[in-house]
Amino acid sequence: MISFLRALFLLILAAMLVVTVRASLDTAIWAIPPMVTADKWFQATLADAYFGFLTFFVWVAYKENSFARSAVWFILIMLLGNIAMASYALIQLFKVDASAPLRSVLVRS
Repeated sequence: MISFLRALFLLILAAMLVVTVRASLDTAIWAIPPMVTADKWFQATLADAYFGFLTFFVWVAYKENSFARSAVWFILIMLLGNIAMASYALIQLFKVDASAPLRSVLVRS
């Protein structure tokens, strides 16, 4: 299971980096037309994404033993979204042996 999750989060990280770089090369984030940001589905999708980031961060805060490390991860997750989340998951997954139970990744060490 650990090996599968490592591969999955590597794929997510790579895909997010590709789509983010492609989008950044096409249009700067601050140049998004107001008609896009005013769209109700854009707002709903953005809210959904950030509530997902917050949900993931709750696990990060549980896992981390330091307020400072939790704060840094909070900022990274809110700024980089799934790029930061995949990175955090990979860090946790590579801290354990591939044959370790999934519990060893999910709970505090």
